[in-house]
Amino acid sequence: MRAITHDRHGDAGQVLRLGERPAPAAPTAGQVRVRVLSRPIHPGDLAGVQGFPGGPAQRFTTPRIPGVEGTGVIESVGERVQDLRPGQRVAFFPVPGAWGELVTAPADLVVPVPEGVSDETAALMLVNPLTLLTLLRAVEDAQHGRAGPVVQTAAGSSVGKLVSAAALKHGIPLVNLVRGATGAQALRQRFPGLATISTADADWRTQVQDATGGRGAQVVLDAVGGSLTGELAALLADGGTLITYGQLGSGSTPLESLALTPRALTVRGVSIGRWMTRTPEERAEDVAFAARLALTTPELFEVAARHDLADFAKAVDHVRRPGRSGTVLLTSPAS
Repeated sequence: MRAITHDRHGDAGQVLRLGERPAPAAPTAGQVRVRVLSRPIHPGDLAGVQGFPGGPAQRFTTPRIPGVEGTGVIESVGERVQDLRPGQRVAFFPVPGAWGELVTAPADLVVPVPEGVSDETAALMLVNPLTLLTLLRAVEDAQHGRAGPVVQTAAGSSVGKLVSAAALKHGIPLVNLVRGATGAQALRQRFPGLATISTADADWRTQVQDATGGRGAQVVLDAVGGSLTGELAALLADGGTLITYGQLGSGSTPLESLALTPRALTVRGVSIGRWMTRTPEERAEDVAFAARLALTTPELFEVAARHDLADFAKAVDHVRRPGRSGTVLLTSPAS
């Protein structure tokens, strides 16, 4: 099978390779084999290729295949697999090796795609909605029953738009931050009920203070990090919480510069990688939510472009393109 691999940590454009790899083992009891037709490139996928900050840059004896989410068609099933059958359209997460053309996965991580959901939407059906639920729970925990203004960075991202839709539905006083005027205007048109501010404006901090009623934010949802962290902490009201879930930015901010102790601030990291710690029943409820969202609001699952596996370098460049709207997909033929 074709697969994109890397044998060391480093920039994705330099360490990723496309080649032929052995097909994964045939499914055993409780497993299914899926021919993967489409898979997204998430920021976390590229971060895993590069190596996470603070961790050692490693070389691997056996090349690794990135990706944990995708959609495809079941080719075969192992014993004791119920409700899944060959030929069925499915989505999966978290299943390592999604950037290959075949994966063998535990059946409980494979989800039938509802009728009416397109293949493109199915490829994005799980990670982003599950991230949304994770963030909403973290916000609820941080508010301690006292609702207050919430600011989010990278509001034009796929997850950011899901957060905006949820804020309108649940009455969360959300302030959106984006990097440029064009992105801000597009987001204002899409979510006119929410304040949207471009950090390219010289007075963007004052605009945020005004949008939060002069009180500051109770919670900041941050997917950017880096040198912006100090500025975001300054936007918090005393006792507020900075929830970080991504590293899209560059640079760094010393922890001691955030005045955590005198202002009683909290910094909390949140990761979709912890989703598997939820109980099977909780995970089933989350997956059902994701499937309903994909069926009822497919416009929130925006695709920026589709690239064959062979064009992965173009796909990675597209992911890094400023002003990109939507998620980039890597695709494979059906056979």
